[in-house]
Amino acid sequence: MSKYKPQYGRTRTATDLGSLARAHRKNKHLTLNTLSGLSNLSIRFLSEFERGKPTAEIGKVLKALKILGLEVVVRPVKSDAHSKRDK
Repeated sequence: MSKYKPQYGRTRTATDLGSLARAHRKNKHLTLNTLSGLSNLSIRFLSEFERGKPTAEIGKVLKALKILGLEVVVRPVKSDAHSKRDK
């Protein structure tokens, strides 16, 4: 059993996304070196992405996520009024 348990769900910051990607990678027992080889992205880029670099290139981030088996879903944010009414 892996000690890394990714918390999937709402992600609003680069740090949240990077942390999720790192936990998912480690849960799959992949090293940065392995992910780098699979994605043709540098270890430095992957490391900076996982640490939440806010200026990480979106195309490279999406490529890394795809290799990890993750996807980005974009949807409108519910306002508090709608959230309370929908419950």
